[in-house]
Amino acid sequence: MAKKRSSPVTELSQIIPAPATPQPITETIEKNYMPYVMSVIVSRAIPEIDGFKPAHRKLLYTMYKMGLLTGARTKSANIVGQTMKLNPHGDAAIYETMVRLTRGNATLLHPFVDSKGSFGKQYSSDMKYAASRYTEAKLDSICHELFAGIDKDAVDLVDNYDGTMKEPVLLPTTFPNVLVTPNVGIAVGMASNICSFNLGEVCDGAIALLKNPKASTDRILDLIKAPDFSGGGLIVYDRDQMRRIYETGQGSFRIRSRYSYDKAENCIDISQIPYSTTIEAIRDSIAALVKEGKVKEITDFRDEIGINGFRLTLDLRRGTDPDKLMNQLFKLTPLEDSFKCNFNVLINSVPRQLGVVDILKEWITFRIECVRRELRFDLKKKRDRLHLVTGLGKILLDIDKAVRIIRHAESDDQVVPELMRGFGIDQVQADYIANIKLRNLNKKYIVNCIQEMEALKQDIAEIEDILADDLKLRAKVATQLAEIKKKHGQPRRSQLIFASDIPEVEEIQAVENYPVRLVLTKEGYFKKITFQSLRGNDEQKLKEGDSINQIFDAENRDNLLIFTDKAQVYRVAVNDFDTTKASAMGDFLNAKLGMEKDERPIFMHVQNTYPEGENMLFVFENGKGVRIPITAYVAKGNRRKLTGAFSDASAVVGIFYEVEKNPFELMLLTDADRAIVIKSSLIPIMSTRSSKGNTLISLGKKEKRVTEALTDFTQRFGDAKGYRKYKIPAAGVLLNEKNIDTMQLSMDDTL
Repeated sequence: MAKKRSSPVTELSQIIPAPATPQPITETIEKNYMPYVMSVIVSRAIPEIDGFKPAHRKLLYTMYKMGLLTGARTKSANIVGQTMKLNPHGDAAIYETMVRLTRGNATLLHPFVDSKGSFGKQYSSDMKYAASRYTEAKLDSICHELFAGIDKDAVDLVDNYDGTMKEPVLLPTTFPNVLVTPNVGIAVGMASNICSFNLGEVCDGAIALLKNPKASTDRILDLIKAPDFSGGGLIVYDRDQMRRIYETGQGSFRIRSRYSYDKAENCIDISQIPYSTTIEAIRDSIAALVKEGKVKEITDFRDEIGINGFRLTLDLRRGTDPDKLMNQLFKLTPLEDSFKCNFNVLINSVPRQLGVVDILKEWITFRIECVRRELRFDLKKKRDRLHLVTGLGKILLDIDKAVRIIRHAESDDQVVPELMRGFGIDQVQADYIANIKLRNLNKKYIVNCIQEMEALKQDIAEIEDILADDLKLRAKVATQLAEIKKKHGQPRRSQLIFASDIPEVEEIQAVENYPVRLVLTKEGYFKKITFQSLRGNDEQKLKEGDSINQIFDAENRDNLLIFTDKAQVYRVAVNDFDTTKASAMGDFLNAKLGMEKDERPIFMHVQNTYPEGENMLFVFENGKGVRIPITAYVAKGNRRKLTGAFSDASAVVGIFYEVEKNPFELMLLTDADRAIVIKSSLIPIMSTRSSKGNTLISLGKKEKRVTEALTDFTQRFGDAKGYRKYKIPAAGVLLNEKNIDTMQLSMDDTL
């Protein structure tokens, strides 16, 4: 018999289900999405008022229950395994949580885990932590402040995920840990980024609010000056900006790296970097700048992290100004970074954005309730003990009667009821008394019982007094904070600098560097000549009647100080001038630098840095001379011209550059053909540029002025033996070619 085929319509109806009832998207979000959102916000990403996320709290409480607050370290793997009883999210996540809390990772100002082994570093993305089977840990001593009162009903305990054990909803932190421990969390639709503050300052701020709940934001700003980071750094401080963060919980501030310049090694050592960046990010950024040719002052850089801590070293080219270079690197690399504050905190499981002042107020409310619950716990314990001791006191009034009752009782079950009837005590008291050993009922025991009763009554009265007075509760919290500051307080690691104190240093341009020869003429013409050009023709073309004043070699990235006869100095870069040929006249400096009409340059010197122990030496027509420290010519910002470079009381006849370690001999010539030779070290150093100096050579009646000051005089005047003087002022000696007696002796020697 043939099988009957089903119709196509019937088959399609079986395959395609009936259309579902339309569901509004708002209802879908409310039923399916919002539970997930709230779970992430409340149970994962946003910290509570105790300063911890659930993962932190579960880990620390597990370690506390393991006895690691006072015991020896144990393997991290053991801790991770035990924590899974409260946190079933996997061992890797738990261990990463613990790593951040360790002393070895250097994330926190006050680490909660005392660690042994490699736990990586917060400031390095390349330094990885070792596996949990290799490292060991225990709770740090500051954790005593986290768990104080947890066994006295200070906070609520709830069942864990499978109902096998209890865990705290919050930790009863005795200090505002929510501001001391940095926290970053990304939830759904919101995030939290809380920076750390100095523990001592936070305690002071909380004490101020405990004493005066209406204390102003400015008062708190005076106590809690600014955030403080474990990695240090320099916070660019703006009080108005910081006030907004303290009031609203939102805002940002800049953090700069801290560095020092090693002159001997010609390198910059960076010892602290912003908390929000890593050494690898800085290193990669600098490498990119060097590769692109934007920064050519760095010849090498290396990471020198070791047992002594963090350090990044930059080797510099000769003549590089380290401050100018760092100014450029601050702008182009994460050596200066911003920290964006977003203080989202859970208050009673509700996310709220609060400023520093409001967070402290919420913590005070939380902490007062913890203390109140501890006191109630202690009060109940003491009342229960007093109740027992009071019943015992009634028995002790007639111990013989109590003994008779116990002895004549027909069974153990009759002892407690008979004691209750015989002394008018309740069952709890009678049961306690029945369990006391007969040997304890001696005179000393009776005396101690009476004393304990009085002490209990006094303690109960004190606790009741504190519980009844909110001011005394606040005073108790303030006392605890003062003790914590004294015990755990540390100096600030992040120092403050003001934006107004940061010098505006001109940015270093990507300037090509190459050797050049510089020429300055008597008439004020300047030439910058490449050595390649000098190979073809090195004969210098000069204006008629002109002559060369100075000629020396330098580099294109060098800076120059050019002194003029009007007691002014100009700061210029060699790169500011175009290269020319020896056969050209060069740049006329009077026009190039915008000098006065009759002003003339008389001395130039390469000056890239301004170290101590180096001086400018000036000799004047009136026979006086002075040394001025080169540090007196440091100028802030982009000033190219300094007036009053030296005294204009008398015309200058010689300008020299001197290094105190290497003094030189100087010959002074007068218009009467007399001369002296002295060491530059004899000339006094004056701190002000306008100093007129001291007399070096005494001018006679026929002498009006000093005409020349020379350092290369031997070829022209021979041995300086007859002219050398060791004290100033000194009288001039007639030049040999003008001295008849000397000339006669020379002729006799020839004959």
